[in-house]
Amino acid sequence: MTIVDSPAARSAAPLRRLYFVRFAFAVVWAALLFLTSKSHLGPIGVVLVVGYPLFDVAAAVVDARSSRAAGLYVNIAISLLAGIGVAIASASGVPAVLRVWGAWAVVAGLVQLIVAVGRRRMGGQWPMILSGGISVLAGANFVLSAGGPNPSLAAVAGYAVLGGIFFLVSAIRLGRAPAEN
Repeated sequence: MTIVDSPAARSAAPLRRLYFVRFAFAVVWAALLFLTSKSHLGPIGVVLVVGYPLFDVAAAVVDARSSRAAGLYVNIAISLLAGIGVAIASASGVPAVLRVWGAWAVVAGLVQLIVAVGRRRMGGQWPMILSGGISVLAGANFVLSAGGPNPSLAAVAGYAVLGGIFFLVSAIRLGRAPAEN
C-alpha cells in the first residue's frame, strides 16, 4: 500500500516538474551548441558552455529547497566551480573546455549517483542512477578526447541530450509510482 502523503510523495511532484524542465533545457541547449560550436568557441559557444553548469547550479538549488538532500549542496558547489573553470578554459579553446567539462562530469556523475541511490524509495530513480554512472564514463572520455586529433564539443551536446532523456524517463516514472523502486 502506498501512502500518498509520505515525504517521498511530497518530494516527487516538484522533482518531476524539475526533471521535465531539465529535459527541455538539455535538448534546446544541445541543439544550440551543436549548431554553433562543434569545433571552435565563438561568443555564443562560450555562453552556452558556461551556461550549462550554471543552469545545473540553479536546478540543484531548486531541488535542494524541496528535498534537502545533502549531496545537492555538493553538486551546487561543484557546478559553480565548473562554470568558473569552463569560463576560464574557454579562453584556451575546445580542448581545455573538454578537460574541465570532463572533470565536472565525473564528479557530478558520482554525486548524482549517490543522491539517486538515496532516493530509490521515492521511485523513478533508476534512470538517474544509470545517468550518474554514464556521466562518470563520459567525463573520462571527454578528458581523453581533449588530447586527440580534432577535439569537438559535439560529444558534449550528445551527452546533454542523453542526460535530458534520463531526466525525462525519470520524470515519467516519478509520476507513475512514487514507491516503485
